This record gives sequence, structure tokens and C-alpha cells, in this order.
Amino acid sequence: MNAKQSAAQDLHVFNRMESEVRSYCRSFQTVFKKASNAVMWDVHGKSYIDFFAGAGALNYGHNHRGIRTKLVDYLMNDGVAHSLDMATEAKESFLVKLNEVILKPRGLSYKVMFPGPTGTNSVESALKTARKVTGRTNVICFTNAFHGMTQGSLSATGNRFKRSGAGQHLSGTTFMPYDGYFGESQDTSLMLDKLLDDPGSGIDLPAAVILETLQGEGGLHMASASWLRSVERICRKHGMLLIVDDVQMGCGRTGSFFSFEEAGIKPDIVCLSKSIGGYGMPLAITLIKPEYDIWRPGEHNGTFRGNNLGFVAAAEALTFWESDQFQASIKQKSSVIGSALTRFAAEYPELIQQLRGRGFIQGLVFHDPKHASALCAYAFSNGLIMETSGPFDEVAKLMPPLTIEDAVLKQGLAIVEQGLKSLQAGLADTRKKEEVKV
Repeated sequence: MNAKQSAAQDLHVFNRMESEVRSYCRSFQTVFKKASNAVMWDVHGKSYIDFFAGAGALNYGHNHRGIRTKLVDYLMNDGVAHSLDMATEAKESFLVKLNEVILKPRGLSYKVMFPGPTGTNSVESALKTARKVTGRTNVICFTNAFHGMTQGSLSATGNRFKRSGAGQHLSGTTFMPYDGYFGESQDTSLMLDKLLDDPGSGIDLPAAVILETLQGEGGLHMASASWLRSVERICRKHGMLLIVDDVQMGCGRTGSFFSFEEAGIKPDIVCLSKSIGGYGMPLAITLIKPEYDIWRPGEHNGTFRGNNLGFVAAAEALTFWESDQFQASIKQKSSVIGSALTRFAAEYPELIQQLRGRGFIQGLVFHDPKHASALCAYAFSNGLIMETSGPFDEVAKLMPPLTIEDAVLKQGLAIVEQGLKSLQAGLADTRKKEEVKV
């Protein structure tokens, strides 16, 4: 039985019973059984280094022992698991830890809204908050943005394929060019400011601007600190709220806990999910400046806002940030990733167009998008999980857990390098065949 037949047999139940909408299992054709930190194992015992980290939901790795111990102890002591939005000891502990470890040291004051357990729940509540506060309906969003798959979030998402799944016209948003969309010489924030100043531009005065400081799914486009500050200034000028979607980039993915810290901006609303759950637990929060928390009781709710296992895991995960040591380790390992990718780009210019990203989310942009997919396929065959991003899937994206061991990180990077060598050899073979034909 060859590898393809074996995978088909392993995935028989999923192929027969699960909806055609499934996606990641088509790229990673095996059945996984266990995982520890940055390594996963399938049912056949084959190991895979994880450079995907649950699409950013596993910044602290798979099955972190300290977090797992807290969860097991909580369960064994009959801790409340589900509580809607009732007050629980677990929620209180998380709120106190979030304030003491994250918000106060950064000079940030936010009310914490629990909108539902996923990133798109946080985005939906942020959009509703901005519209409720300002009395306006339009929201400015950006090219190549990704904010979620529910209707409101999807209306602010740029990807044509994902938008087509809505089955209806998406409205209430105006798309503007993200930083660098027309090249480094064009400051697109000036265009936004001009259009909002002009009563003849046709753009309804917006309730908010929503953005990612680094666009994960959109192809690792990163906004400059000066552009972010300019957008914040424009928001203040026109009475709009600034929403930062930090669902994937928050919790240390870019190097600091919040991705916007380096720019020195203070968003009115911040969306967090994915790794805020600590252990891959479903959890999302919306941080709202106190003056904008004008919700009436029950005006926005959801059955699974009170995921107490998420609170327990999240509180324990925040202990990573009690000292500067963890952030220093992120910086050191990020440098290892960046140095390796810089070398790859120099050695394989026929394949690689440029590098993008920062921190623990960096990637290789390929001249030919199919080579990005081919690299990811090679990686999986050789025990490494990584994915593509960008409107043409032209970026091979690396986003390991922040806790990955140095040796495992270097082993994964070595597999990437071998994949590039294989692609380069394929290009050489193709060139030779074409020369023979001529």
C-alpha cells in the first residue's frame, strides 16, 4: 500500500462523514494522536514538528505541563466548567491576573467583555460596540484583511474566496489600501485622511477603523509604526474608534504581548482569542475603553461565554509574562528564524521573492505561488507542519509555538531548507528538459 492509499484508509471516516468544508486535514493527511509542546505524533507513531501551532492558538505549545496540571486539579476538585456569564472564582482569577500582569504594566485601562469563545465573536462584538457608541454604521477595513467567518467579520475580510461563502451581499464596510499596498513610497493613510475630509468622496463617516498590525492570513503584510500612529490620529480627528484585531498576533506572536505595543498606540477596542485560551481552549475577550462600555445587561450574550476551563488555562498562561525572561526568549528565537530565512532568500533567489513578517510569524514569499504549496507538502512528507497564506497562497508561513525548544526549531528549519533544495533541483531539471526540446 502506498502513502496515498494509506492516508485514504486512515481518513475513511472523515471523508465519509465530515462536511466537504474541511480544509486542514486535506493538507495534513494523517490522523493525529498525541502532542507535546512543538511536536505531534500520528496513529502510526510518526512525529511532526509543528510550525503551525493551531493557526496561532497554541503559542504556549501543546499540552503545557504547568497549564495541564492546573486544569486537571480544577476538574478533579469539581470546579465549575460552564457558567454563562455568572461570577466564578476562575473568571475572577483570570481578570485579576490579566489586569496585574498585562494591562497595568502597559498603562492600559480596559473593561473586559466575554463575547463568546472564538475570534470572530470578539470582532463581531467590537463592530457592534463601535456602531453603538458612535451611532454610525460604516467601518473602514483594509485590503487583504482577515477578521473571521461570521457575517459581520466577513464583511471586513478581504479574501474574495472566503467572502463568497457568505451567500449574500456583504455591506457596512469600506475597504482602503493597507500600508505598503502600492509600494513603500505611498503612504496610504494620507489617502484615508483625504477621503474622510472630502464630503464629496462618497464615503459615509465611519464608526471605526478595524485593522491587524500584521496580516496573518492576508500574506504577512506588516504595517509600519508610523502608519499605525497616523491611522490612530485620523481616528481621533474624525471621532472614529480604533479597533485592533489581535486575535492571531496577540499573546506574544510578534514579540510583545500586544502586537501594537511597539507603535505606541492605544486602541479603543482590542480583540483577543486563540492563544488567550492558554491551552487551545476556546476563549475570546474584547477589551473596551471604559468610556465606550455602554452595553445594557444582556444586550450581547452567548451560551459559552463562561468557559471556566479557558479561564483557568488563560490565567496560568499569563504567568509567562510575569517577568521579562519569556519575551527575551521570543526575541532570541525570532532572530534564529529571521537569520535562517534571510539566508534561504539569498541562496534561492529564483524561488523566493521576499521575506515578510516578524517575531514568531515569518514567511517566504515565492515568485510562483505553487512553490509555496509544494514546500509545505514536502515539509509534511518529511515531518514538519506548516501552511501557506496570502491571496494567491504565495507565502510559506512559519509560526511555531513560542515555547519551542532550540533544537526542535533548528530541526524544523533544516527541513524547510531541504525542501527549498528539492524545489531548486526541480527547477534545474525543468530547465534542462526545456533546453533539450530546443
